[in-house]
Amino acid sequence: MSVFIIAEAGVNHNGDTNLAKKLVDMAKSCGADAIKFQTFKAEESTGTFAEKAQYQKENDKTQETQLDMIRKLELPFEDFKKIKAYCEEKQIIFISTPDGLESLNYIISLDVPFIKVGSTEITNLDFLIEIGKAAKPIVLSTGMSTLGEVEKALEAIYSTNNRSVKLMHCITDYPTAVEEVNLKAMITMKEAFKIPVGLSDHTLGFEAAVAATALGAEFIEKHITLDREMKGPDHKASMPPQEFREYVKFIRNTEKLLGDGIKRPTKKEKVIMNDARRSILVSRDLKKGTIIEKDMLTYKRPGYGIKPELAYILIGRELKRDLSKDEVIQWQDI
Repeated sequence: MSVFIIAEAGVNHNGDTNLAKKLVDMAKSCGADAIKFQTFKAEESTGTFAEKAQYQKENDKTQETQLDMIRKLELPFEDFKKIKAYCEEKQIIFISTPDGLESLNYIISLDVPFIKVGSTEITNLDFLIEIGKAAKPIVLSTGMSTLGEVEKALEAIYSTNNRSVKLMHCITDYPTAVEEVNLKAMITMKEAFKIPVGLSDHTLGFEAAVAATALGAEFIEKHITLDREMKGPDHKASMPPQEFREYVKFIRNTEKLLGDGIKRPTKKEKVIMNDARRSILVSRDLKKGTIIEKDMLTYKRPGYGIKPELAYILIGRELKRDLSKDEVIQWQDI
């Protein structure tokens, strides 16, 4: 199964629908399977006195509150209907993360294929129950959480009889240092909960995606931007077009490297066998009628003759023709 690649546009549209459409174009041209936005009303998710997160302070030097910052990044709900229609036109899957009940209900009305839940909701069990009641598949990010918190979150969703849940390993730090990624935790969750897992990758490079793919991630999410120098909290930790195109290529090449797991020669190896493998040759000139003994045989290239492992069948057999030293023995020669 191919890795499902999600281009995380998030709020990198900076509150501009036309910019959001350009991000759709970018995601499609780079080979992503889906593009994800965030549908919210600022007051629904953020209190008046909330400070910006540390990474937001580092990436956005203004002195505004988190609520003020988020207000500027908000798109009217109806704009997401236009963005979804644009995605359908461009043949890329539209996804959006809700930040509250109002945005959840609107996202459901857009008939998204699944609901992506952000890491901030892991302990928001009442909200998770409402998401579960929507009876849609769920992808749950697990940044900032312990295994026990993930278990409680799953129990809340499962209480609605919705068991169509996948987990996304995530480190909520933008960008994430390589030594903090801890991809083995993705495997821990897969083994603990017996459900599919993926990676929400906040690193700056390609290595995490390659390693996650090799470890069996079924989906990978990556923040994208048209330009890292744009104003906003997430641009600096997001991938511009050329890098994201390479990122997708690295994932797809890793899939090719992994193959199907069946150990067998490739088509080209089957051709190379004749030149690279060894066959049974005679170690000296032999006359017709000679009874073959072990010391009359040697194992050398080329490889189109009898395999060395079958030498025991030749011993004690009579030659039907003269053979010169280093000549390949064929079955018709005995």
